[in-house]
Amino acid sequence: MIGYVTLGTNEITRAASFYDELLGSLGHKRFMESDRFIAWGSDPKAPALSICTPYDGEPATVGNGVMVALIMKSRAAVDEFHAKAMSLGAADEGAPGLRSGNFYGGYFRDLDGNKLVAFCMKPE
Repeated sequence: MIGYVTLGTNEITRAASFYDELLGSLGHKRFMESDRFIAWGSDPKAPALSICTPYDGEPATVGNGVMVALIMKSRAAVDEFHAKAMSLGAADEGAPGLRSGNFYGGYFRDLDGNKLVAFCMKPE
């Protein structure tokens, strides 16, 4: 259902470095970019994550209640991805752990304050 999710940034070069490293750890690469937009994924026909500077010229702001959820293959993968985000300067919004039922997630905010969660739904 989802084609891609775009997050706003006020410093595209800094955000690009963050996501090159973070999403690169999952094997994703840039597949589309301009001076104001970059998209990462494993296949241009699969869901992707992108960043952009706002087209209206106003500063990018964080949406209250907006969060991007990135599915992982295992709890260990959630732990590793969350740790990678922290090592790149992300802010911790909830260490990896079991939340409800089989939902295991680790929450963080990127360098612009956008909220993301790495999660899996597999019992381990």
